[in-house]
Amino acid sequence: MNIEPKLSVLLNRQITVKAPLEHPALDDKKAYRRALKYWQNELLHVQQAYYHQGRRALIVFEGWDAAGKGGAIRRITERLDPRGYQVFPISAPKDEEQGRHYLYRFYNKLPKAGTLTIFDRSYYGRVLVERVEKFAAQSEWQRAYQEINEFERLLHDDNVKVVKLFLHISAEEQLKRFEERLNNPYKRWKLTEEDIRNRNRRDDYEQAIDDMFARTDTQQAPWNLVLGEHKWYTRVEVLKTLVRTLSDGVDTTPPPVDTNVVRLAKEHLGIKHKRKD
Repeated sequence: MNIEPKLSVLLNRQITVKAPLEHPALDDKKAYRRALKYWQNELLHVQQAYYHQGRRALIVFEGWDAAGKGGAIRRITERLDPRGYQVFPISAPKDEEQGRHYLYRFYNKLPKAGTLTIFDRSYYGRVLVERVEKFAAQSEWQRAYQEINEFERLLHDDNVKVVKLFLHISAEEQLKRFEERLNNPYKRWKLTEEDIRNRNRRDDYEQAIDDMFARTDTQQAPWNLVLGEHKWYTRVEVLKTLVRTLSDGVDTTPPPVDTNVVRLAKEHLGIKHKRKD
């Protein structure tokens, strides 16, 4: 099953996981590697701009089990400066987080000045798994749409760029990947009982995802739907989306050279700065 954006009354578009869309695959490995290297390098330049300008960004990943979130995140971070980002895999709340507001455990993971934070799954669990598996009461997950929108509005108003990505794969492709994981000793750990239970409730998850898109696709934090049927295409498309979104309204040109560093380098090291037009 594939997907396609449609028009809506609210934002002149509606994202759904039920409508078909053809999308390209990168079948040539050399072309994939060239594209991957290019967009990774572009993302590094964006990260450097965020560091020098003290900017912050929150990158939120959601998607089907086996849709390629981990692989995409690895390609994002592969060439970045490790001092400038953090990745947080989000699972069930810890004992000390139980009984607190569900957003509590995300506040203390927000990016500091000059850095990027990546959530591998996120606070959207309240309107997805917690809704479908009935970990949250209906009144709780229905209230969460507004709470999440207000949380993201708070971040936006505090100059934190919020980039939300949802990776989608068809039920058929997901089954192939589950089978590959089960039969590969080095990937077997990736297939869990929870994955199997979730697949058996796919229709319920489709409805929850569509409702999430309809209620939380906002102007300050829109959803980016990435087609995950072809892994190479997905990884490059994620990088493209991040570069374009994070660089919007941001000057990504390198900062001017520090004249004191130039002077000291000449005096103490005997090297000169070569001016470039």
